[in-house]
Amino acid sequence: MIYPSLDAFVKTGAKHLAKGPIAMVMVEDDVEVATTLRHHLQAGFATVLAFMPPDFTLPRDLEIDAIRITYDVTVEGAVQKAVNRINDAAIGQWLYYCYNAEYLFYPFCETRSVGEMLAFHSEERRAAMLTYVIDLYADDLDACPDAVSLDHAHLDRSGYYALARKDPATGHPRERQLDFFGGLRWRYEEHVPPARRKIDRIALFRAAPRLRLLDDHTFNDQEYNTFTCPWHHNITSAIASFRTAKALKRNPGSTFDIPTFKWHNSAPFEWHSRQLLDLGLMEPGQWF
Repeated sequence: MIYPSLDAFVKTGAKHLAKGPIAMVMVEDDVEVATTLRHHLQAGFATVLAFMPPDFTLPRDLEIDAIRITYDVTVEGAVQKAVNRINDAAIGQWLYYCYNAEYLFYPFCETRSVGEMLAFHSEERRAAMLTYVIDLYADDLDACPDAVSLDHAHLDRSGYYALARKDPATGHPRERQLDFFGGLRWRYEEHVPPARRKIDRIALFRAAPRLRLLDDHTFNDQEYNTFTCPWHHNITSAIASFRTAKALKRNPGSTFDIPTFKWHNSAPFEWHSRQLLDLGLMEPGQWF
């Protein structure tokens, strides 16, 4: 189904928000759009919304299975606006957002649905889940000049770290909040603005009144920005993403400085949650 605008969807598409969890895929370009949508449909999202330009095409099955909303996500602030509008229209539902060429992984995702995971997370009285955005990149940039290859994807197996997140009003660290860094944004930080170097994103969250996504991928409710509850560790998840690699190779200021993304800490991406768990890039918490 196709809606001509976000306004049209909010006014007439309420039936698609009646059951969660709901995925929102922000389509910036035409790279791996179909695989992104299929990945999240297979993960068990009840509804997958594709925010995308009108001139992009989708395979016939996805025109049926995904809900297409004509929208320009490249405009400044457009992603936050879309997420916040869907939040207001789907109070109480679990929502998720990502970009094309990004793929959600969570503990045991090969055998359990995202709905099962979020049901357990809800039982632990959590309304949001931290996701680490793990950079993927093609191993051969001559063969894949846009740095995207599903068959030959690599990731960094080390080089990740966290710093205390300070409250700008007091200068003191915020409780149970950290800023996470690593991957290509860390290795090529001279080409990445400081405000865009973090790899943490609160990509899974329960819609709530007056909740607002901010431009740094955090929310105006500080509890939503925590990585764990006060009494024990919670589930975290990961988004395997080609987005940074694409940007670094498309940017004229960085593309010629990067003949390859591979280094001594590169490893083939196995497309399996076990690898991410073993590398410490997500954790199951109390969920077994």
